Amino acid sequence: MNTMTSTGSPAPADSDSASAEPGRGRGLRLGGMNWLVWRQHRAAYWTLVAAAAVTVVFIVYERHQMMTYLDGYGWPHLKSGWEDRLNHRTLDMAGLVIGYMPILIGVFVGAPLLAGDLESGTAKLVNSQSASRVRWLATKLGVTALVVVVSTTAVSVAFGWWWSPIKTSSYIFSWIEGPAFDNTGPVPAALTLLSVVGGVAIGMLLRRTLMSMVVTFGFAVAVQVAWSQARMSLGDVLTVTSDQGVGENSAPAVPEGAHIVDQSYLTSSGDLIGWGSCAEATEKATAACLDKAQVVGWGIEYIPISQMPSMQWLGASLLLALTACIAAFVILRGRKRLV
Repeated sequence: MNTMTSTGSPAPADSDSASAEPGRGRGLRLGGMNWLVWRQHRAAYWTLVAAAAVTVVFIVYERHQMMTYLDGYGWPHLKSGWEDRLNHRTLDMAGLVIGYMPILIGVFVGAPLLAGDLESGTAKLVNSQSASRVRWLATKLGVTALVVVVSTTAVSVAFGWWWSPIKTSSYIFSWIEGPAFDNTGPVPAALTLLSVVGGVAIGMLLRRTLMSMVVTFGFAVAVQVAWSQARMSLGDVLTVTSDQGVGENSAPAVPEGAHIVDQSYLTSSGDLIGWGSCAEATEKATAACLDKAQVVGWGIEYIPISQMPSMQWLGASLLLALTACIAAFVILRGRKRLV
């Protein structure tokens, strides 16, 4: 932390001349507060970057394996039966592990970011330095957010690239489910930033690293649960109907890859009633119930896969807005009371 102050010693003449020439001897090196924050948390940052790099390399290899298999079935126009011998366990497991990424990064990167300095007393040195506390906090949050966004975006793009050849098939997982929706597009970065910045705020309030990590774990899990419940509400539910009766092959067609929200009976008056309304014990009783309700066909409510990008960006915007509010709280509180 004492690197934040100047020693006051006169710099050598050759050093002055070198610094006067743009770019000489510096390259892309960080300087000042950015260098200090990176130096202090370099172990966590490099671990995050390395984990993302290894994950991307693994995904590239697995996608090559999958495409070799799909090419044998005529991809992109796949022949029937391609699902039978596809080994999708690796994709399932990868989707599950990557889904835990926001929780793990929030616990091991976000929670200790300030809690460690407050617990060890390092934060007290900020008051004796020339740099303001606001600048110190903003730099910590900014550098950490940059590393998190770069790492999670790389994994998100790679995973989406891996899954995209079979995204319209629900054989592995539907696009509306967590392994697909939460691991592609802007959602992973937004979820992770919320967990990380939330962990920073928790660490600032609790001032104990271990306790902050435990509470941040609970916070990150709660965010995941709430997000999984709110995900469906981001889409615009469409309805398609048919009036060809309720026998076999009478249901209306929906776009490929669409997520079916609900299926109902359509009456002659145009109303939709639940298909369970005529779930009688015998076929004869069921037919009588359908006749009495004047059922003429089916109504299907669905969300097309074409809405996936807009739903992801809308959800990510809401998550980032909440993250910005928490970050503002951290900076405002840190400006008034840090130690």
